[in-house]
Amino acid sequence: MYRVKQLPAETNLADFSLWLRQKGVEHRITEEGGQQVLWLANSEYTEPVLAALEQFMTRPEVREAVHQTNHSPVFVNGRWQPSPRHAPMVLAIIVVAALVAWFTGLGRQSAAAFFMFVDPTQYGFQSVTERLDAWTTTLAQGEVWRLLTPDLLHFSWSHILFNSVMLWFLGSQVEWFDGRRRLAVIIVFVSLISNTLQYIVSGPLFGGLSGVVYGILGYCWLSQLREPRFQFPPALMVVSLIWILIGFTPIPEMIGIGSMANEAHLGGLLSGLFLAVLPPPHRKS
Repeated sequence: MYRVKQLPAETNLADFSLWLRQKGVEHRITEEGGQQVLWLANSEYTEPVLAALEQFMTRPEVREAVHQTNHSPVFVNGRWQPSPRHAPMVLAIIVVAALVAWFTGLGRQSAAAFFMFVDPTQYGFQSVTERLDAWTTTLAQGEVWRLLTPDLLHFSWSHILFNSVMLWFLGSQVEWFDGRRRLAVIIVFVSLISNTLQYIVSGPLFGGLSGVVYGILGYCWLSQLREPRFQFPPALMVVSLIWILIGFTPIPEMIGIGSMANEAHLGGLLSGLFLAVLPPPHRKS
């Protein structure tokens, strides 16, 4: 064992010690002459452990976050691993999207028109004017569900699988920490913005939860900077931004992915960032 730090006996290191164990850092805390001594089995961990200990000792919000991570039912060994009962809204959305994908034959059956922004069999959409006319007529007929239902359409199983994984990882955290009401507001607002923007630019032949995923991504990233509560790898935002940029190039077509709903992705991200500036809800303990 390597001796790395000596601290006052009254310092409560129980949560920090449990957090280290969850991270797989072998250590021991002993008492010597009225002082606590922190020992590490591997000297290579000395600098990061001391840096983490400094944050734990000086920042109350870090101590609270560590405590919640240690004792939360949705964290296993320090990692976000909720069960279906912890995020029923997100699970319901994923199940409904999977059922719609099956029912519409991945968008190939005529039933898919029911879920599109406007019915492409009834209206022209080659110009912006035609698209706006079709949209206003559709809303005047009371078909307001079409503003949201493109989210449920998917055109391949890999498409829905990727969106579902991302929605579960990010959306379940929003539902758990910020509540179902906040998650519902995010989904509805992001869907309205991303679907409308995509429709105006390209017409009704699009679908998927990607816009919602990007919205929740933007929300989590920015609100995490204001009040840390989510398990959010920073590289995820970088990769997502790069993917948005790639979508506006010919690369997706060249590699066989096909056209992407770029405007929905961008609109979703921007609307999620906008919602992140709202006051955060009362934090779940």
